[in-house]
Amino acid sequence: QVVESGGGSVQTGGSLRLSCVAYGYVNNSPCMVWFRQAPGKRHEGVASIDSEGRASYVNAVKGRFTITQENANNNVYLQMDNLKPEDTAMYYCAPDLSRALCGPRPLEEVAPFFVATFRFWAQGTQVTVSS
Repeated sequence: QVVESGGGSVQTGGSLRLSCVAYGYVNNSPCMVWFRQAPGKRHEGVASIDSEGRASYVNAVKGRFTITQENANNNVYLQMDNLKPEDTAMYYCAPDLSRALCGPRPLEEVAPFFVATFRFWAQGTQVTVSS
């Protein structure tokens, strides 16, 4: 399981740092992914990182968000800078044991397949950005 934290309310242009701690079967996952879900929408991939620190981002957050990891992906962070109102969502982290979301294909392309079948979402952490 995972536990997310660090969400909050900020104004446009503000920053937040989200944390994700992995326990149990997801220890040492080869690929960890941050997702977000806005009200009325499906989960969407935001950023992924493998156990060697190689990161991928969706275009909407490139240059603004930075994903990092420690302790073989058991601690994963999402530094979010220059936040925009469209970043408002519940943010979740999840393990991708298949590594598909840490591979060469764009995250926008592969994340929907993961979201369609993944059933073990944790409680998430809310991020609200006001204009």
